[in-house]
Amino acid sequence: MNSRALLPDTANLPESTPQPVDPNATDLTAHRIHAMPVVVIAMHEGCECRCVMCDIWKIREPREMAISNLEQQMESFETLGVRWVVLTGGEPQRHSHFVDFAHAVRSRGIRVTVLTAGLDLVKDAKQVAHSVDDLIVSLDGPAAIHDQIRRVPGAFEKLTAGIRAVRSVRPEIAIRARCTVQSANHLWLCRTVESAKEIGLDSISFLAADVTSPAFNRPLAWAPSRQNTVTLDDAQVRALEQEIERLITQHGGGSFVVENAEKLRRIVLHFRAHLGQTRAVAPRCNAPWVSAVIEVGGDVRPCFFHAAVGNIRQQTLAEIVNSPGALQFRSKLDMAANPTCRRCVCSLYVPPA
Repeated sequence: MNSRALLPDTANLPESTPQPVDPNATDLTAHRIHAMPVVVIAMHEGCECRCVMCDIWKIREPREMAISNLEQQMESFETLGVRWVVLTGGEPQRHSHFVDFAHAVRSRGIRVTVLTAGLDLVKDAKQVAHSVDDLIVSLDGPAAIHDQIRRVPGAFEKLTAGIRAVRSVRPEIAIRARCTVQSANHLWLCRTVESAKEIGLDSISFLAADVTSPAFNRPLAWAPSRQNTVTLDDAQVRALEQEIERLITQHGGGSFVVENAEKLRRIVLHFRAHLGQTRAVAPRCNAPWVSAVIEVGGDVRPCFFHAAVGNIRQQTLAEIVNSPGALQFRSKLDMAANPTCRRCVCSLYVPPA
C-alpha cells in the first residue's frame, strides 16, 4: 500500500450504513462486529511511481491477490453488511481479474472506489470507467512539485491525460484527489488546490506523511535520517502553519477541500509532535470496529498500521474479524494511549446510523 491508500473520507457512505460496535464497550462480546461498512483491498503491488514517502516501488516482483481468495469473501461481505469496497495497491487495475471482481462487488449493491496514482489511466480508462463508482487519485502539488515527489518525469501530465480519458468514457464519474503533505510540498498546498480544480477534479483532501510505521512496504520503520527527508524542521513547520491558514482562508468553508479547519490544523500538530514540540494526540477514529484492510498476501489488519489478525487464505473475513485475537485486540485498544494511534496520520470515523 502507498500513501494514497489511506482510508478516504466517509461523508459519501451509502445511506444504509449499518450501526458500528461501540468502541468504548468493555465486555468482550460487545466487540463482536455485526456490521462492517468499509473494506480496503490491496489487489496488486505494481506501481510506476518512485515516491519519496513510500517504498512499494522497491518491490522487485509485484504480486496480485489470488482471485479465488477474493471471490470467497463475497458471502462475508453480505454477512458483514459491507457497503463500500476500496481497491488499492500499488495499482489495483493491474490485477488480471480487476474488471470481473469490481463488477461482482458492484452487483451486490456495494460501492467500489479505486485509489490510483493515475499514471496508467489513459490505457486503463475504459475498464476503470465502466467497472467502478468513483476514483481517488494522488496529487502532490502543481506539475513540477508533483513530478518531483513522484520521481516520474511527466507524472502530472500523465495524470491529467488519464482524468480526461476516463471522463471521455464516463463524463459524470466522480474523481477526487488526495495529497500527502511533506517537506517537498508544504509551501504549495493552496496551489495544489488550484491545480486540482484546473485539471477537473471534484475535490481534494490532505493528510500528513506517515514516516514511523512499518506500512507501505517497510519491513522496519525508517531510520531518523530517512524520516527527515520527508518530515519538516522547525522553520518548515512554521511555514506550513501559515500555508494551512491561507488554505483555510482561501478554500475553507466549501466542499472542494474535504477537511474542515480543525482537521487541516491537525496536520501541523502532527509535524510538531514529530519534533517533540507538542504531545501526539490520537484522532477520533473507530476504524477497527467498522473496517478492515486486506493486503495482497491475504493478511487482514484492523487498519493500515496495526498488526494483522488473520489471513483470508485460512479463514473468511467474517471469521477473522470476530476471531479471539481480533476480539482481544479491540477490547484492549486504548487509542488515547496507544503509540500507533497517537502517531496516526489518517483516521476513519463512521458515525452510528
